[in-house]
Amino acid sequence: MNPTVTKPVVLIAEQLSPATVDALGPDFEIRHVDGADREALLPAIADVDAILVRSATKVDAEAVAAATKLKVIARAGVGLDNVDVKAATQAGVMVVNAPTSNIVSAAELAIGLLLATARNIAPANGALKGGEWKRSKYSGVELYEKTVGIVGLGRIGVLVAQRLSSFGMNVIAYDPFVPAARAAQMGVRSVSLDELLAESDFITVHLPKTPETVGLIGEQALRKVKPTVRVINAARGGIVDEHALALALKEGRVAGAGIDVFASEPTTESPLFDFESVVVTPHLGASTDEAQEKAGVSVARSVRLALAGELVPDAVNVKGGAIAEDVRPGIPLAEKLGRIFTALAGGVATQLDVEVRGEITTNDVKILELAALKGVFADVVEDPVSYVNAPLIAADRGVEVRLVTDEESDDYRNLVTLRGVLADGRAVSVSGTLSGPKHVEKIVEVLGYDIEAIPAEHMAFLRYTDRPGVVGTVGRVLGEADVNIAGMQVSRHSKGGPALVAMTVDQAIPSQVLDDIVSAIGAEWGRSVDLDD
Repeated sequence: MNPTVTKPVVLIAEQLSPATVDALGPDFEIRHVDGADREALLPAIADVDAILVRSATKVDAEAVAAATKLKVIARAGVGLDNVDVKAATQAGVMVVNAPTSNIVSAAELAIGLLLATARNIAPANGALKGGEWKRSKYSGVELYEKTVGIVGLGRIGVLVAQRLSSFGMNVIAYDPFVPAARAAQMGVRSVSLDELLAESDFITVHLPKTPETVGLIGEQALRKVKPTVRVINAARGGIVDEHALALALKEGRVAGAGIDVFASEPTTESPLFDFESVVVTPHLGASTDEAQEKAGVSVARSVRLALAGELVPDAVNVKGGAIAEDVRPGIPLAEKLGRIFTALAGGVATQLDVEVRGEITTNDVKILELAALKGVFADVVEDPVSYVNAPLIAADRGVEVRLVTDEESDDYRNLVTLRGVLADGRAVSVSGTLSGPKHVEKIVEVLGYDIEAIPAEHMAFLRYTDRPGVVGTVGRVLGEADVNIAGMQVSRHSKGGPALVAMTVDQAIPSQVLDDIVSAIGAEWGRSVDLDD
């Protein structure tokens, strides 16, 4: 008598399209639960192999701990705010999402908002339904031969550029991480942010939300635009400062806006709601039938691949098994070094070497290269970066990547270094190591300066000419901004020569405060790094 074959169990925790279940196929036992009901979720997840969620189910550390057989968490969408990726990784649970499922929908909504603001569609609709025929009041403007400035030329930004080009618009873009030659291939002229602000008749934002991009289109930026400009944000709330935009609209410095995302969501109150020239929607970027179906089908396929032990292109963390135990602790360090590299560079590298030295190189260390690339692009592109798509993102941006290994390491048992050359010829490097039996992460070199710092959630680096009083000035400016310094190191090559300050602080340093420090000490530059997500 043959033993009973038990099918893997897949728990669907939210309403997904019938196509999602069809994509799973007959090889799984399908169960359902209301993921928003915590008391129902925790016992239901205990013995399942995979769980499919959208945004209402929180798969946090408690849920991961309760799921003793769990192998895959699948989020049918782009964001992962409701999934504790760190807890899942520590438990050896793969996390997958559907990073391209909504890009067409998001691009089309941005264009819809742009058209609506150009032609006053929303207020004209409201007036006519209210019994008023106000044809002359709602005269608009054409898109033809106007200039649209795209802030962020990732996948969604590219789709917007392609579609608006067909309207006969002049398309310019600001994205320091996309080479000008690559933009030109798409018929887009690459410009600085100030040039974009000054030239654009329409500005549409397509950036990830990071400490550097929050408030990017704020008070200062909105004083550099044409009074006829219309601003669109269908990317992330907070990149466009709502209060600064409202003031600019009130003072006649901006003609209109189309806003789908807000700094705080959900919201039913915003200063922008007072303006007839502003079209608002409640974060509808991914809210199409097609996007939802694509997301469900995509993650269902990923679940099938994962449970079959095959390569999963949309995995956002590392699946265990093939990675040597000596290599595994270096993965998060390599990713942090990648994020620090990008913050220091402030632009796209044309050549990037991931150097791994020491005893660890007797193992396959390819995963450290992938982790470093994931970190490099984590704060650059709008969509989540995975270990699989990171090399594709690098290739798309013209970055030549090499993995360099050497069993010899003079100063450390093992050392990981990211060394790159930027399009403007600048060289950037950052190195890190793991110390002791607990594998304590340490940054040991930045731009050729020797330091020894433990990576923290919030860091900053300053390069200046060594002289008395600098440390005190830095402390004073941060103190006035109520930012507490947790640690500070100064490294220099010679007395009175170039020096580097490396700081860890208790909270993110606002960009204006960092600019104030750079000005106060006459620094060559200052960079902040935030590793808190």
